[in-house]
This record gives sequence, C-alpha cells and structure tokens, in this order.
Amino acid sequence: MRLTEPRINPVEESDWTESQRDLLAPQVMRGRVQNIFLTLANHEALAKRWMVFANHILHKSKLSARDREILILRVGWLCQSGYEWGQHVLIGKKAGLSDLEIEAIKVGPSDPSWGTQDRGLLTAADELRADAFITDETWHALAAYYSQQQLMDLVFTVGQYQLVSMALNTFGVQLDPDLPIMK
Repeated sequence: MRLTEPRINPVEESDWTESQRDLLAPQVMRGRVQNIFLTLANHEALAKRWMVFANHILHKSKLSARDREILILRVGWLCQSGYEWGQHVLIGKKAGLSDLEIEAIKVGPSDPSWGTQDRGLLTAADELRADAFITDETWHALAAYYSQQQLMDLVFTVGQYQLVSMALNTFGVQLDPDLPIMK
C-alpha cells in the first residue's frame, strides 16, 4: 500500500444517505461493501457513471474471466496498487488462475512458464502501460486468438484498471480485511 491512511475516507454505513444506500446496497462482496465503493460514495454522480463502465469490463466483456484477470493483475502489479492486486488475486483464483500463475504475473511476459497466448496478454498490458499503444507485432499475435471485440475489450480493460489503480493509490483506499497483501 502506498498510503497507510486514506486521503478520502470511506463513507461509514451509519452515515449513508438514502441515495448512497441505493448506490451501495448492490455492491456487497464477500459479506460487505468493499472500501473502493465506500470511498467512491463520496462522489455519487461519478461513482454511478463509472460503475456502468466497470460492470461491462468485469462482467460483460468478451474476454474470458481468466484472460481478463491476467490483464487486471498485471496492471495492478505495474501500478503497485496494493488494493487492486489484493482484490484481483481473489477474483483471479475464482477465474482459474493458480498461485504459480499469479506469481508469474509479477514477472510478466518474460516468465518462461507462459504460453504464447498468455504472453501476448501480458505483453499487451506492458505496452499499453508504457506507451499507450500495442505494437503491430503484439496486435497480430493476439489477433490469432481474439476477435475484434475481444481486442477492444482488452484495451479498455487495461485502461480501466490503470485508471482504477491511479484512483485507489491516490485516494489511499485501504485493504478490506480479507484481502491479501501485495508482496
């Protein structure tokens, strides 16, 4: 975690307004509303609009859950977003990623355990993070596995989680009690 205390405090349930209750009630994960949503509740208009896009990326993307989580975890790691990493380690495991794969995501596309397709995902995430562009070589390699819509979802997934990582890091959103610590 980059900050040990939040810059923007999460809204406590006892302080929720009626509109915050409407916004947050559907956001229960693992028995509680997560700190990301409690923090964003400080700006309801932004949260409502962002959640529509975030919902597409997380639940309606044309990418498989496993592929999506490889991208998200790589971006979280590159951004050193402890909160993003912790959330998506748990989600990634549910999507079928092994502990060894999660550790290899930290190394990136150079880890020898990756096959061609997974290496392409990691390379795309690295290229987008470094240069806001996927090279022709990487694009063509990915196009052998992914449709045009999936490639579009890939770019928007990396962008979405870059944005979220920036917000989480800067706002100082603290880990929820059940999240693993980034090591």
